[in-house]
Amino acid sequence: MPGNSFNVSKRVSAKKGATAGSGGKNRSSSGLKGRGKTLPADERPWHKGYSGTEKLPDKTARKQEKERRAAAAEGRAPKVGIPGTKDTTWGRGGGRGTTGRPAQQRGNRPQGRTGPRIAPGRKSNPTREGPELLLGRNPVNEALRASIPATALYVAQGIDLDDRVVEIVRTAGDRGIPILEISRLELDRMTGGVLHQGVGLQVPPFAYENFDDLVAAAMEQTAPLLVALDGVTDPRNLGAVIRSVAAFGAHGVFMTERRAAGITATAWRTSAGAAARVPVSQVVNLTRSIKAAQQAGFTAIGLDADGETDLYQLEVAVGPLLVVVGSEGRGLSRLVGETCDLRVSIPMMSEVESLNASVAAAVTLAEVSRRRIYG
Repeated sequence: MPGNSFNVSKRVSAKKGATAGSGGKNRSSSGLKGRGKTLPADERPWHKGYSGTEKLPDKTARKQEKERRAAAAEGRAPKVGIPGTKDTTWGRGGGRGTTGRPAQQRGNRPQGRTGPRIAPGRKSNPTREGPELLLGRNPVNEALRASIPATALYVAQGIDLDDRVVEIVRTAGDRGIPILEISRLELDRMTGGVLHQGVGLQVPPFAYENFDDLVAAAMEQTAPLLVALDGVTDPRNLGAVIRSVAAFGAHGVFMTERRAAGITATAWRTSAGAAARVPVSQVVNLTRSIKAAQQAGFTAIGLDADGETDLYQLEVAVGPLLVVVGSEGRGLSRLVGETCDLRVSIPMMSEVESLNASVAAAVTLAEVSRRRIYG
């Protein structure tokens, strides 16, 4: 009513006071933890001033090249590192390392650590372009026999020195590859618990063959035989196929760059070292590559459980042959299947719907080899 002094916006409760703090007692300790001293520029692989002995990343190489061009245009000295001039690998504490010098002469390095140095707080997950660690006595031995480039050999302490280990160490020593003796626990950590048999060989990324060169080299053989993989994503299947290719005298493998397994350490191990002897190529478009092989003279056969041609009635096996293997789940893709000259099925006595991709490839290659030898 007029003249009423009641104010609806007037505060009727006491004003809230300051909230008492915890004095830092409830803070997460991980958020306050320091990450240690940052590595100098010449030890950081991602910096243009990097001068380490580890493999130079492509991005860093581009940075250094850009700086060199800029310095040349401005008439000054480039501010870049000199890769390979500074040791950036951890040596083992005590005793003698790969250089033959006592530990105290190799600098003050942490005890029991091996491998590339990384800045504190940075994860050491390998990149796609980073080095691989080949594991197992047969794969490592085959890789060394094939003179595959390697940057380090890791040997677990206390392993049984059988003939393969002796040959591995001797070959690595003859080639000047650093040999690092580490504990089995450390090697387990480096490999993520994968079976390693006490040895591991660090190698640069796999060098794939040019597709045209792969086809041309195969056509120079008496009975050319290639294998194409259509979407095989398991590196163990890839390694098994490569092993069968080597066993039955085929001349190479090719698959797509994307949505397919590549030559990783797992594929190396499964191939039992055969990847060191079998040319492997990656292509952008599998269908186009199959057509190119057909134009070169190959007959393309696609493995299909519903194929119209029986494997044991395959008359074209004696000529230039391209065996196309489908993926683990869906088999051949529609377009790839339509591109093949024949769809071939493997006769089976049981009610099993289909074979594993690598097993189907092995059975087919064995039959092709038998027919070529015995007719």
